[in-house]
Amino acid sequence: MEIKHFSQRELALRWGVSEACLERWRTLGCGPVYLKLHGRVLYRIEDVEVFEVESLRKSTSERFDKGDVA
Repeated sequence: MEIKHFSQRELALRWGVSEACLERWRTLGCGPVYLKLHGRVLYRIEDVEVFEVESLRKSTSERFDKGDVA
């Protein structure tokens, strides 16, 4: 089983945010879960994808429900 990890830089590029933004989210506990191995921060691709799905919204007041997909 191969598990792909994103570095902080790779995830920042994927989402178009700064690395400092990801660092701030880790401090606040509001970003995706991450690994810290020997001082390196890594994000498992499966965790990033789950975070992205959970972040989907239909409007400012309503979450997107996976059942909404036709």
